[in-house]
Formats: sequence, C-alpha cells, structure tokens
Amino acid sequence: MAGFVTGFCDHLSVERGLSPHTVGAYRRDLRRYLTYLAEQGVTDPDAITPATVTGFAPWLARGDADHPPLAPASITRAVAAVRSLHRFGLEERITAHNPAATVSGPKQGRRLPKALSQHEVQRLLDAPEPTDPIGLRDAALLELLYGTGARISEITDLNVDDVAGLVGPQAAERAGLRLIGKGDKERIVPLGSYARAAVEAWLVRGRPGLAERGRGNPALLLNARGGRLSRQSAWAVLRARAEQAGLTTEISPHTLRHSYATHLLDGGADVRVVQELLGHASVTTTQIYTLVTIDHLRETYLTAHPRAY
Repeated sequence: MAGFVTGFCDHLSVERGLSPHTVGAYRRDLRRYLTYLAEQGVTDPDAITPATVTGFAPWLARGDADHPPLAPASITRAVAAVRSLHRFGLEERITAHNPAATVSGPKQGRRLPKALSQHEVQRLLDAPEPTDPIGLRDAALLELLYGTGARISEITDLNVDDVAGLVGPQAAERAGLRLIGKGDKERIVPLGSYARAAVEAWLVRGRPGLAERGRGNPALLLNARGGRLSRQSAWAVLRARAEQAGLTTEISPHTLRHSYATHLLDGGADVRVVQELLGHASVTTTQIYTLVTIDHLRETYLTAHPRAY
C-alpha cells in the first residue's frame, strides 16, 4: 500500500506537474488512509472494497489519540484524494478494480468566509513597527496580502524581480503585480500605494540586513536567516501580529483574502472584476462573498432603521 501511494504522489508531481503544496496535501490525506487501512487489517490494494472506502469518512470524523476529528470540508478533501488514488490504480493497471468509484464525501453546508471589518484590518496593518528588518518585512507581507487579495503562497513565492518596476522613483503607476495561482494560472493585480510604500521600505531598509545572513536568495520576503519566508512562517507572522493588534477573531491565511473581496464588493465592485482579481475559475466561487455583504447590509438595516423591528 505504501508503494501504491508513493507511486501516485510521484505521478501527481512529475506527470501532472502539481505544486509541492498540493502534492503535500494529497500525501498527508493518504497517509491517514494508510493508517485507517492498517487498522482494518488491509494491506493489499485489491482487497479494498467499497465498504472499506465508505468507512474512511466516519473514521476521520471520529478521530483518534493521534489525530483530532476532521471538519466536513477536510473529510471531503481526503475522500477525494482516496478516489483519485484508486482511479489512478485502475488506469495504471496496478489494481483490478476501483473500490472508490461510487463513494463520495459528506455533504457540506454552505459556509460563509470570515472577514475582518475595515477597522480591524487597519489595526492589523498598524501592528508591525517598521523600525527594524522584521517589522518592515511583516508590514510588507500584510500590506501585500490585503492590498492584492493574494493567497499566502502566491506572496511567499514572489521574488525580488517580480516587483521590479513597481516600486521606487521609476515605478510604473499602471503596472500590476504578476501572481501565479492554482494550476500555474497567471493573473495581474493592481498594487496600491500603501503596498508599494511598504514593499519599497522593506527592500531599501529591511531586506539587505537579512539578505546578508543568507546565500543570495532571490525571494522577496526573507526569514531571519536570510532564506525564503515559508508559507507556514508567514501564517505564524499573521497570527502573531493579529494577537499584537488585540484581534479576537480567528485569523487564518485566507482571512485577508476574504476581507479584500468583501470590502471590494461593499465598495461597489462588480463581482466579475473581483473574480478576476482573486483568480477564481468560476464566478460561482466568488459569489459567496455577496452573501457576506448582504449580511452586512441586513445588520446595518436592523441597527439603523426605526421600523426594522
């Protein structure tokens, strides 16, 4: 079974060209699947039945001593990984049948994304003190996340050359930031004046000090050792700065992306424009944010209109 999973992950990486982040997610989910199969006494891929696969979702929902129970969205993702594994096994003739062909993940309720208020975003952006390299870097990170609506990995993957021409006295005001999203899809997003100023301050007064500790890393954002700031470290920065700002709302890597989209729609932006800025393949994905703004309008009405109650 372990070799079966390894071969599948190699296929995802080499033949399908998926990103290391995506392959890593598949590998983590399938590692749990192997643990589940071991508990069932299953070691041969051809011994897996539809009933075996069906039992995986409830097992994930229960959790165990080593793994907390998973949320429905995470279970759905893990079951999708298992379905892909078994489809690969049948297509490559590793197995004689596909036991997951008729198995689906749990149904999910429609969950609205969490967004900060504009006041909360301002408190978060004001948290870093731009007086040392770390403070300058964190300010640039937060301004880029909120100013572009980018995924956190899209920002940590940026190199210095990617922002050349966007900052400094020769900056082209109409130029945009080139981001590489899911599926290596490229999009250009505008870079506002606050993000430009934060990135320029970091490049001029912060990055050189950290770069001296590394080995000429081309990354835009660096860690304390001069290497590329990882996605996990960027997440830790976000949480630490949120705590510093006194925010009680749970902060995730997507919080500023959600806030970016919600605030754009609150300000009158067309949902199709927001779709392009976020890099969503379908406008249906973007439309969930319109429900957030409707809730905001409803709250405003209830608190402001004399006949709301």
